Amino acid sequence: MLPRRLKAGDQIRVVAPSMSLSLLPDTIRTAAVERLRAEFGVEVTFGAHVEESGPLGTGPIAGRVADLHDAFTDPAVAGILAVIGGHHSNQLLPHLNFDLIRANPKVFCGFSDITALQGAVLAKAGLVTYSGPHFSTFAMREHNEATIEAFRRCVFEDAPVSWVPATTWTDDEWYRLQDAAEGRPAPSRNEGWWVLQPGTANGPLVGGNLCTLNLLQGTPYWPDLDGAVLVVEDDFESTVHAFARDLTSLLQTGIAVRALVVGRFQRQSGVTQELLRHIVTSAPQLAGVPVLGNVDVGHTNPLYTFPVGGSCYLAAEPGAVEIVLTRH
Repeated sequence: MLPRRLKAGDQIRVVAPSMSLSLLPDTIRTAAVERLRAEFGVEVTFGAHVEESGPLGTGPIAGRVADLHDAFTDPAVAGILAVIGGHHSNQLLPHLNFDLIRANPKVFCGFSDITALQGAVLAKAGLVTYSGPHFSTFAMREHNEATIEAFRRCVFEDAPVSWVPATTWTDDEWYRLQDAAEGRPAPSRNEGWWVLQPGTANGPLVGGNLCTLNLLQGTPYWPDLDGAVLVVEDDFESTVHAFARDLTSLLQTGIAVRALVVGRFQRQSGVTQELLRHIVTSAPQLAGVPVLGNVDVGHTNPLYTFPVGGSCYLAAEPGAVEIVLTRH
């Protein structure tokens, strides 16, 4: 089930299912609101409990759940953005009313820790959500244009979306406003996506942050990954060893994917093309499966938005790589 597209004049509600809004200084909040209004002509409102916090940086479960339910049921709200990722959004899963969410389909976007909610919503409510920028992402003043354009094309426009590798990329921290006075380095030239195994595929795009997706294994909230174009990514805290065993664990659930898309790694992770190729070619479950690496999703910029549960066509051929969102 696809939510309706967003349009100028819509209200976007900001909620904190993971880390609290209290972590963001006023300058970040103001910059994000102003960018959303300027780029999309939307109104931005906040959940009643977004600033609540506790020892782990998240608010009480009851408040986080209430804000999500309120955002889905409020007829004035057309779209929902997570404040930021972090940890512990999976605490909410037993408390969510998935019938309520199914009855009130809306754009819901975030990434990283929000993957747990997106997988659960797809599994229990059959609703397509969006892996893409957080509210905080829109505070980046520079080198954010491709991220914003990808969000626009995926959630505001109806036409099929064709992804090709970005020309440049950055590994800047999310909280950087990137004022010129800070002397931020220029973006790095993008070497392109890595064709780790060639081929083409059609199927639903499912996935997100790998270690977070794996939290759903063995729970009622595990999405159906059979026949999927599986998307996985991780942040700088994921070493090559952690990524390799997390991917192995996921593949050992018995799923048969049609293709694998691996998001670009942050430099600090130490994952190289050669190491990733070794991990992929060592997995018997991926034999004959098209695999792309270094794709513009995850914890670097640009961050392309993709529909979790939407359909796509993927081409992984040397010199001709493309992902087309055909139903988003």
